[in-house]
Amino acid sequence: MSLKGVLKRIGVSLITVFLAMLLTFFLLRMTPGSAIDTWARDFATQRGMSLEEAYRQITAMINYNPKEPIFTQLGRYLGGLLHGNLGMSMIYQNVSVNEIIANALPWTLFVLSVSLVISFLIGINLGAMMAFKRKTVLDPIISIYAILTSSVPNFIVGILLLVIFAFQFGWFPVNGAYDPIVEPGFNLPFILNVLYHGALPILTYVITTIGTWALTMKGSAVNVLGEDYIVAASIRGVSERTLMSRYVKRNAMLPLITSLAVNFGFMLGGSPLIENVFSYPGMGYYIGQATQQRDYTLMQGLLLVTSIAVILANLASDLIYAKLDPRVKLEEG
Repeated sequence: MSLKGVLKRIGVSLITVFLAMLLTFFLLRMTPGSAIDTWARDFATQRGMSLEEAYRQITAMINYNPKEPIFTQLGRYLGGLLHGNLGMSMIYQNVSVNEIIANALPWTLFVLSVSLVISFLIGINLGAMMAFKRKTVLDPIISIYAILTSSVPNFIVGILLLVIFAFQFGWFPVNGAYDPIVEPGFNLPFILNVLYHGALPILTYVITTIGTWALTMKGSAVNVLGEDYIVAASIRGVSERTLMSRYVKRNAMLPLITSLAVNFGFMLGGSPLIENVFSYPGMGYYIGQATQQRDYTLMQGLLLVTSIAVILANLASDLIYAKLDPRVKLEEG
């Protein structure tokens, strides 16, 4: 893996981040409505000042004034970014966007990472078994399951789980990331409580993604089974279990490494639907709240961080795949 190839990919990622930032900025400015007018009226009433003065103070505080020329707004926004300032939220008054993201991002990354690892491990094992046992009942059962879970939106699955396991049986909580009575920190009660609250969102992601991993792994494993070294190993008397784990699975899962980043981006993009179903305080939940109430500064910051996370995941996937598979080389030029 050459340094030049790594730097080239990093440069492309930085350009992509910048373009995503510009696209988000201009698209949000084209969306009608704003929470700033309501906030200004409340601010003027509470502090006994004119509406114009309240509007001026609020626009200065949140680093956003919709009445300014668009390129003046862009310059103000870029200046804030250079200082790490994403502005103040309009609906969560006196709370910065930085603070909201700092509190929400860990919860989203926790749910997504745990879901992705569980679904990936289960999916590749099921896919490998499907490739080896193509004439058994396992193959059509998992194929039908994958088709069904792929055709049903994941938030519908989330609603069903919420209704059954939270409202009907009362086995799981209906909202939040942990109980207020639990002391946050690296201690067993808090960790167990976090897992308890995150169980249904995690299960929703796992249920809706296992089938895709299984089918993808099956296709990759079937291709590997036709390789000469697999045939030679089988002729030498290598057991089916060893053949599947050491020869087929290890090589068939390499192309799926790149899919990890794509799947992460897909799940991250769908997080507003899942997290709003469970009122789980992650990035998706706040994106939903900000979109509903036209909080442009919060939407802008959340979408920017989300875009950066997806782009970094794809960059990491490229670099890791090139490292794992010596046949893949990063371009020199």
